[in-house]
Amino acid sequence: MNLVAALLLAALVPAPAAPEYVALGDSFAAGVGTDRESCGRSDKAYPELFARDRYDLDFKACAGATTADVERQAAALSPSTALVTVTVGGNDAEFTEVMTTCVLSDERRCEERVAEAERFIGAELPDRLGRLFGSMRSQTNAPVVVLGYPRLFEQSDPCSLSGPKRAAVNRAADRLAEVLAAQAAAFSFTFVDVRGRFDGHGACGDEPWVNDLTLPITSSYHANAAGHRDGYLPALADVAT
Repeated sequence: MNLVAALLLAALVPAPAAPEYVALGDSFAAGVGTDRESCGRSDKAYPELFARDRYDLDFKACAGATTADVERQAAALSPSTALVTVTVGGNDAEFTEVMTTCVLSDERRCEERVAEAERFIGAELPDRLGRLFGSMRSQTNAPVVVLGYPRLFEQSDPCSLSGPKRAAVNRAADRLAEVLAAQAAAFSFTFVDVRGRFDGHGACGDEPWVNDLTLPITSSYHANAAGHRDGYLPALADVAT
């Protein structure tokens, strides 16, 4: 076969398809807090960063998604799926309402509202996560990585919340991580706890990877571009490469 024929033949042979990666979840998976696109999705979010040059990304994560919404997102899963990631649970616990209360109310009411969320996380969220994770596993045998949430705040000033309010919100993040880890383990999913990676980089710190109260308001208290690049991305790469 001459060189021209070989080149023509090579051009006609399709390149191997990239493995399919399905990214599910809420605003923390979508990338709210960075430059946003449809549904809060961003090309600076950890699914986009991780997928580049290695996966065919089906990016389903959407701002505001609860476990029920993510179960609908999971219709994208199939036997051909090679990897699944998900961040979910914060909206079931009405985290946006928690933060609104803590910004607008006094410390006592903030503490009460956080305590309400903690009770929900312990009593009701496990069943919701169980239904979601069971549905996901029934649709694919691909590895599933459950990425958690960071503690949002450092105890440095100035800050939009007082020290006691920040401590209460961070405590709820710890409770949420415990429940997510337990439910992930129950389904043999991999749980990635990002709290350690974000330590020292919460809102109001010297080098924040989480936005404090900001504009647009929906970007407040979400991981920023540095948080996705330097926090979430290497945490995912540690378990999925």
